[in-house]
Amino acid sequence: MAARLKEQYLEEVRPRLRDEFKYRNDLEAPKIEKIVINIGVGEAIANNRALDAAVSDLTQIAGQKPVVTRAKKSIAAFRLRAGMPIGTMVTLRGDRMYEFLDRLLNIALPRVRDFRGISPKSFDGRGNYTLGLREQLIFPEIEYDKIDKLRGLEVAIVTTAKSDEEGRRLLQLLGMPFRES
Repeated sequence: MAARLKEQYLEEVRPRLRDEFKYRNDLEAPKIEKIVINIGVGEAIANNRALDAAVSDLTQIAGQKPVVTRAKKSIAAFRLRAGMPIGTMVTLRGDRMYEFLDRLLNIALPRVRDFRGISPKSFDGRGNYTLGLREQLIFPEIEYDKIDKLRGLEVAIVTTAKSDEEGRRLLQLLGMPFRES
């Protein structure tokens, strides 16, 4: 399954990007470098099991064990001290990255209620795209009966594009369902 999206990139997407943006070389065309998936678990301050549940959910979704992220600063209002675990994240590259992106585009996003496409405005100015999902249940790997709480997650797609326009076109050609703004 992973090879399908990678082949599509190499055989169809890269040549089209090269023609559209007038690149002299195939290697100038933007590509996806990595995908970072992050779950913030604010309730981990009071409940250690919440972090374990988030780690297991992210392991199932990504197919790779995530790392636990820790607070950098103490914030008294949130009863948070530096070094406390507050989230979990995983970085996907290579075949795992393409396989995850394929599942996200073709299985998970169509399962979102009232889905009308994703916002084309979530680019960072350098061609990278961040997508926020409200619940982990849209992934078929997660069983409804085995989750303790609905958690949102953030998917950051890091590309080698030099501009938002190039990044948007790369993701469009790969099948990202952007809605009309």
